[in-house]
Amino acid sequence: ILNSLGRFAVPAFTPVFLNLSLIAATLWIAPWFAEPITALAWGVFIAGAVQLAFQVPFLYKLNLLPRPRLRRAHEGVRRIMRLMLPALFGSSVVQINVLFNTLIASFLVVGSISWLYASDRFVELPLALLGVATGTVILPRLSQQHARRSERDFSQTIDWALRMSVLVAIPATLALIALAGPILTTLIQYHEFTIWDTRMSAMSLIAYGSGLPAFVFVKVLAPGFYARQDTVTPVRIGIIAVLTNMVLNVIIVAPWAYFGVPGPHAGLAMGTTLSAYLNAGLLYRKLRHDDVYRPQARWRGLTFKVIAAAFIMGAALFAFSPALSQWSDWHAFQRALNLAGLITLGSITYLLALLALGVRPRHFAAG
Repeated sequence: ILNSLGRFAVPAFTPVFLNLSLIAATLWIAPWFAEPITALAWGVFIAGAVQLAFQVPFLYKLNLLPRPRLRRAHEGVRRIMRLMLPALFGSSVVQINVLFNTLIASFLVVGSISWLYASDRFVELPLALLGVATGTVILPRLSQQHARRSERDFSQTIDWALRMSVLVAIPATLALIALAGPILTTLIQYHEFTIWDTRMSAMSLIAYGSGLPAFVFVKVLAPGFYARQDTVTPVRIGIIAVLTNMVLNVIIVAPWAYFGVPGPHAGLAMGTTLSAYLNAGLLYRKLRHDDVYRPQARWRGLTFKVIAAAFIMGAALFAFSPALSQWSDWHAFQRALNLAGLITLGSITYLLALLALGVRPRHFAAG
């Protein structure tokens, strides 16, 4: 409700309560349980209640607080139910792939599930900041433009979202690949998480990170269907992506594991990445085929310049990043300081490269 009115701040901040609740459950509730992990389950429950309660005052202030009434015959309710079920599946394709990967990983060497989970978390961060956020912002606008039958504005909104995605997702991908080891070492290589775990997690982080643009594009392109109340097409394409992922897992992982090469779990991540590119490609092709989306002229050369600038940034990160073994010898503060320095170096290098190649803010302006 709040997103549809352009009130994005409250819904965007709401997920923070899950993190706070899990931290609190770990510190203060876990000691009271014979099985401490149970505290995290209660933490999720508490977070859900707090997240709901947090939004109620804002809805009440807008006089939009829902008053539940059971009216099954209401046409709006029936239409929502018809649209919602396919949309739930279509927006969960990546999660279904991750779940399937986890199932297969349980048959691989001990640690594979943890390595996949850790690397997936670091891909989810930029995906949430860019893909989910952009998709959330443009969906109400696309819905309004579709209702007004403004086809030109509808296409321009998708075009702007894709340009912003390219601007951020491509350098983020190169950064995840170049800094996979340092990121994992700095943030989670402590106590029971060893340097071997870091190396294995880095393999799957590189594989997952390579698919970041595709993951983002799916989040940006799917609203182009949902805004037109077409929830079936993303589901059909999603089913193709899920089945492709399953086939790729068998093709990639089986020989990898059979010959005893370390890191077959990374093959699972690569299968998810390839299926995500297929998903994004099919969504894009369908929007173009239906003449819903028409790329603007400013795309000419823009993608090449962004990719070139990202590779210059990646080269700088590879050149100045110390060996992974050296990171393990540093204490936490020194690791964090060096990682922050590399991120700053990469950001400045990328921006300067864009400027040198002639890319300006107007190339990413809406409209």
